[in-house]
Amino acid sequence: MAAMIFGFGAYRLDTATAELRCHGAAVPVEPQVLAVLRLLIEQRDRLVSKDELIARVWGGRFVSDAAVASRIKSARQAIGDSGEAQRLIRTVPKLGFRFVGDVTVAHLPSPPAPADAPPPALDMPRNETARPSIAVLKFDLLGEAGPLAAVAEALPHDLIVELSRLRWLFVIARASSFQIQRGEAAPGTVRSVLNARYCLSGAIEIDCRRIAVKVELYDTRDHGVVWGDHYSGSIDAVHDIRARIVHAVVNALELQIPLNEARRVLHAPHNLDAWSSYHLGLHHMYKFDRAANRRAAAYFEQAIAREPGFARAYAGLSFTHFEEAFLHFADDTSAAAAQAARFAELALEQDPLDPFCNLVMGRALWLNADLDTSLVWLDRAVALNPNYAQGKYSCAWTRTMLGEGSEAQILADAARDLSPLDPLLYAMLAVRAFSHILRDQPAEAALWAERAARAPRAHALIEMIAAVVHRARRWLGAIGPRSAAESAGGRFSAGISIPRSVGAPPRAVCAGRSAFMIRKAARPWGRWEFPANAQALPLDVTLWLSG
Repeated sequence: MAAMIFGFGAYRLDTATAELRCHGAAVPVEPQVLAVLRLLIEQRDRLVSKDELIARVWGGRFVSDAAVASRIKSARQAIGDSGEAQRLIRTVPKLGFRFVGDVTVAHLPSPPAPADAPPPALDMPRNETARPSIAVLKFDLLGEAGPLAAVAEALPHDLIVELSRLRWLFVIARASSFQIQRGEAAPGTVRSVLNARYCLSGAIEIDCRRIAVKVELYDTRDHGVVWGDHYSGSIDAVHDIRARIVHAVVNALELQIPLNEARRVLHAPHNLDAWSSYHLGLHHMYKFDRAANRRAAAYFEQAIAREPGFARAYAGLSFTHFEEAFLHFADDTSAAAAQAARFAELALEQDPLDPFCNLVMGRALWLNADLDTSLVWLDRAVALNPNYAQGKYSCAWTRTMLGEGSEAQILADAARDLSPLDPLLYAMLAVRAFSHILRDQPAEAALWAERAARAPRAHALIEMIAAVVHRARRWLGAIGPRSAAESAGGRFSAGISIPRSVGAPPRAVCAGRSAFMIRKAARPWGRWEFPANAQALPLDVTLWLSG
């Protein structure tokens, strides 16, 4: 569509410059709000349904009613209208919206395009406030592939399908991204044609009986390489390699894209949009200290203020309040636990299919010792995204608290395989240590507990558990499990206290017993508490012998 200037009253909307002016002065307006306003003006002779609005402005992504209402409200405010007056933008209940003001149109000439210019991008203002977007291109094929030539399209197709499970990432459809031909795949071209913030490309090389795959993630805004990796294996195992690559790439992108978004906005922390605020919140959330946790909460609140229907920002607030209660950052841990549950509920109201929203609900229920219900939400998070490493870790920790050591180990190992650089790696390693405690394997428990304590971001609680397990191992090494069991008057069974339910007495998890059962008959063989000058943490670490 040719560039135009729409006039209504004192306002002018210039589609060439994507600007709104009043009496010649620029009116500050977010790109997404401008896109809503432009669509309604262009289609002013008819009603625009909510579904059409979402398809044109949000690209058909899941959007809550609250988010749509927020954009309509902002569009009205930008042009001096309101929901009560509806002089220019009228709402037709249950049907849609219509621009009803008188409009004049001035057509602007378009400069001729070069003969070799790429196809034009979508004719809508760029929405820099939207969630990150990615285009997965066809992979280059090197060498004589023979019957395996189809892998060059099959592998990126698998990646598109799995990346589409990530609710925070907008994935360009294969029908569009596969139109980019080899030699045209420069990041700038991908950005101008597909309006994608990130581009994933790759090359497949087949040599004799080996297959090698190289993958690179580009930021199309500055053409920089954000991440890259390579994978190889025998041609005979091509389908296993294909599945392994898909799992590895999806989890790498779930870590690398938010990190890159946070890095970019750290250099320009003023005038942040909702998604920028959200990514800065994630950046601070995983530091696990009081000050950073509260900075994270402030950024999530800022994101919600800019986009009231932002499900993941509510989930981030739930996560930070969980930390306030679990690590005793808050003076009132009961209130923090209640807030963790409340914000998890609000996140699920906005988007019940987002794995992160389901995860924070499951974690919030830990604080109330409701493990069975917690596991329902955590299993749902993994079902929504089978590659969700933090979901699998959280399931593993819950099963540890339920005394299911073998199942916990399988899930913890799967989480580490999916995301070896995860911010919660220390916790995944700690779960593995607990799984050995539950199966009376103190030497293995000590090994994994030490690894957990040495992992990045491990907090004081993890270090304390490692110290306890090492002392337990030395004690058992001196007298042996059989003697330990005899001294306890029965079968040897090891367990470790877990965080107490806020306002409830300490409870213990032990092999062969239901989690959170208070062990009145058990005899503690080691109990260590934090020194007075340490941060108060909700854990009484006790290892038990039981008959």
